[in-house]
Amino acid sequence: MAAPIRRMDKRIRIELVQLSIIMPALDAAYRIAPALAAVHQPPMVVEILVVDGGSQDDTASIAGAAGAKIVKSSKGRGAQLAAGAAEATGDWLLFLHADTVLDSGWAEEANRFIETSGASRAAVFRFALDDRSAAAARLEAIVAWRCRAMALPYGDQGLLISRQLYDALGGYEAIPLFEDVHIIRRIGRDRLTLLDTRAVTFATRYRQSGYFRRPMRNLFCLALYHVGIPPHLIARIYG
Repeated sequence: MAAPIRRMDKRIRIELVQLSIIMPALDAAYRIAPALAAVHQPPMVVEILVVDGGSQDDTASIAGAAGAKIVKSSKGRGAQLAAGAAEATGDWLLFLHADTVLDSGWAEEANRFIETSGASRAAVFRFALDDRSAAAARLEAIVAWRCRAMALPYGDQGLLISRQLYDALGGYEAIPLFEDVHIIRRIGRDRLTLLDTRAVTFATRYRQSGYFRRPMRNLFCLALYHVGIPPHLIARIYG
C-alpha cells in the first residue's frame, strides 16, 4: 500500500502551483501580522518573502516569527519589489502590500485563474478598505470604476503574475513612485484579469489625510506621471 500512496503524493506535488508571495515593508510592525496570516496556510504557497527597506521597528522580527524569509533592500517600494522577485523561486509571483489582507478563498480563486489562464495573463484583486463609512464606500466604487474603465489597478490590489510574464516585461523598476502603474501599463488591458476576492487595505492613511484630499493628490500625481514628469520629481509632491 505504501508505494501507490507515495506515487500519488509525487503526482500532486508536480501539479501543485508553486507560488512565491513578495511583500515589501517599511516600519510595518503594527499591520503586517494580519497580512501574513491571511496568506500563510495554502499549500500552493512555497515561500513568503518580506522585503524590508530598513525598518526601525519590529517588522523583520514579526515577519520572521510568522515564517517569512526576510530580504534586505534599499528603501523604496519599486526597489523592494524587484529585490523580492530576484530572490523568489516560485513559477508564479504574488506581490502584496504589507497593509493589505486578502479575504479567505483567495488561494482557490488564484489557483483557478492560473489553471484557466496559463502564464500569459496577470490578475489583481478587488480593492476594499477596513472602513464601513460612506466615504470609504465611495472610494471603493471609484476604484472599481477606474479598474473597469481604465484597466488601472494600483499596488494595494496585489499583482498575481507568472514568472515567465514578469521576466518578459522586465519586472518592477526601482523608481520612487508609480512602480505599480508602470508595470500594469506594460501588462495591458488584454492580459489583465480582475478577481472577485477582496484585498482589504488599512484605511488609516485615508482617515488621517482625508477621503477627498488624498485621492485628489494621487490623481494629480498620476496626471503628472502620464504627461512624462519623472517619478523622482513627483515624489516630492506625493510626500
